[in-house]
Amino acid sequence: MQLRSVQDLLVSQPLNEDVELKGWVRTFRAKRFIALNDGSTIKSIQCVVDFENTDESLLKRITTGAAVHVKGPLVESQGGGQAVEVQVESIEILGDSDPETYPIQPKKHSLEFLRENAHLRTRTNTFGAVMRVRSSLAFAIHDYFNKNGYYYMHTPIITGSDAEGAGEMFRVSTLDPKDPPLNDQGEVDYNEDFFGKESNLTVSGQLEAETYAMSLGKVYTFGPTFRAENSNTSRHLAEFWMIEPEVAFMDLAGNMDLAEDFLKYVVQYILKHNADDLAFLEQRLIQEDKSKPQIERSPMTLTDKLRFVIDNQFVRVTYTEAIDILRNSKPNKKKKFTYLIDEWGADLQSEHERYLVEKHFKRPVILFDYPANIKAFYMRLNEDGNTVRAMDILFPGIGEIVGGSQREERLEVLKEKMAALDIPEEELWWYLDLRRFGTAIHSGFGLGFERLVMFVTGMGNIRDVIPYPRTPLNAEF
Repeated sequence: MQLRSVQDLLVSQPLNEDVELKGWVRTFRAKRFIALNDGSTIKSIQCVVDFENTDESLLKRITTGAAVHVKGPLVESQGGGQAVEVQVESIEILGDSDPETYPIQPKKHSLEFLRENAHLRTRTNTFGAVMRVRSSLAFAIHDYFNKNGYYYMHTPIITGSDAEGAGEMFRVSTLDPKDPPLNDQGEVDYNEDFFGKESNLTVSGQLEAETYAMSLGKVYTFGPTFRAENSNTSRHLAEFWMIEPEVAFMDLAGNMDLAEDFLKYVVQYILKHNADDLAFLEQRLIQEDKSKPQIERSPMTLTDKLRFVIDNQFVRVTYTEAIDILRNSKPNKKKKFTYLIDEWGADLQSEHERYLVEKHFKRPVILFDYPANIKAFYMRLNEDGNTVRAMDILFPGIGEIVGGSQREERLEVLKEKMAALDIPEEELWWYLDLRRFGTAIHSGFGLGFERLVMFVTGMGNIRDVIPYPRTPLNAEF
């Protein structure tokens, strides 16, 4: 007899066939009905025990969280709630679970409690669904780029450069923290460190990806990135995953086309392949909304938001046009925005981005041509000298989800921008070489994977869409 998954049995329903299952007990009612789940689907399968002919000591060991091995025929269910069930002919306890101390009991748990038990939280319906969606999204990302001729590049996790110029990086060192070697100036002598220089965990793989794009044409990265930003918000992590495509000979318009097509593909993939998980997550959000004041309730269901992305062409608006729209909007004039828009050059907040998407255009929005002084050094300067060829994609409920740009391909312009920001040329000599040897227009963007998972699952806190969140004062598990 071949071991079957719950998902397989519920889909194929091989009636009157002997089946074999292994999984974890969700509930055990009346010494008779086991709800068994093996993680393959959000649904559990009912396994009916002949308690009159089963040893009482064995029945006592069938508790929530226990791992069991079940054999018996699959039959039509005699009760409501399920089409089929397993008539248990033999059951083996693979691993006991103490009902007094097992944290994941069949009741409602707070998300904070489940974060404290992150090693077990995927045994709940919510986190099982979220992590299956996360896995499917990861596959869809690789699938999209593979089908479109991109090469997958593994960029360094340890780096000597700060791609974003923010300086919020985790140091990597083997020096004795209590007694590090010092130079003549009394500073830590990193020449004696493992790499012979000050090194850090990467904040982005973009700069290295650009080097490969300028020889392989189309590449993408999908890996972990790290930021030592002391932020405890629902949108920040110290360790997260980034997707970063880089493409040679592509301008900003092509970059926007790529990002829109990519986002629609991966969202459509989840709608097609994770219907059961999305249905559960949508109902969860509907129930959650009922407890909120009317003004805070979401105007769209989860499925509506996903279809909103797929079914609408993204509207493209310059930053300057967006500032005019926001400055003249009712929320701004009536001072309903927390951050009022008074002048050109303001750094847009989530409330502004959501207004443009949800109220004004009622479509996903791509903002482009941002002020140069609020964007990174590597973005191409426009002819006006004040703006750069940057673009951000804005989604409902979440605001910015993608940030990208056409990269500055002109050597002298890039050197001037680096000098203005005190970025040493000797630190990025190899990046400048791309402009010395066969330079060309090229573009790319970055997408925070967890931000995408949040959008697709409807989860409100980024700590609930990554297996083990890393945040200030928290590196548990």
